[in-house]
Amino acid sequence: MNLREKYNKEILPAMKEKFGYKNSMAVPKLKQVVINVGVGKFSKEEAYLATVEKTLINITGQKPVRTKAKKSIATFKIREGMIVGIKVSLRKQRMYDFIEKLVHVTLPRTRDFRGLSTKGIDKAGNFSIGLKEHLAFPEIRPEDVEKNHGMEICIATTAETKEEGLELLKLMGFPFKKDNPAKKTGITD
Repeated sequence: MNLREKYNKEILPAMKEKFGYKNSMAVPKLKQVVINVGVGKFSKEEAYLATVEKTLINITGQKPVRTKAKKSIATFKIREGMIVGIKVSLRKQRMYDFIEKLVHVTLPRTRDFRGLSTKGIDKAGNFSIGLKEHLAFPEIRPEDVEKNHGMEICIATTAETKEEGLELLKLMGFPFKKDNPAKKTGITD
């Protein structure tokens, strides 16, 4: 069963029961996933930009867009119109496929992974994850990588609160860290 079917058959009824939604359309769902790579000091190196674009195409199956600076910032040595990042926005089936791959394949392959922090969820129920390396994705062969780069993954939901967004993501299978009750009460071993 893929993630979209799981949402309709399992997650939707569970969310209705927990939060008391009367209408299925009121239940939070995924809107889009944005994968962003900041290019930093390599913004003038066309070979690096092409490598990042190729990586994003391999990971997402969609052509990325180069993002440009909207205004000049002298302290960061950025001029207006300069390329500062490369991003991909995923919606519909590609979004569900990407999240399924992220949760079940990529995150478990990440070095020193002990679970996601719930601090990445904002007040509106959207979730942001930062990865230090792109090598955890199964499409990337380490022997072909010249320069390693990180990426930011933003998952936008229609949730209105942090609790709704967290519950939706938990039901989708995101591996969040368990809260340690000993830390909250101040009790230590």
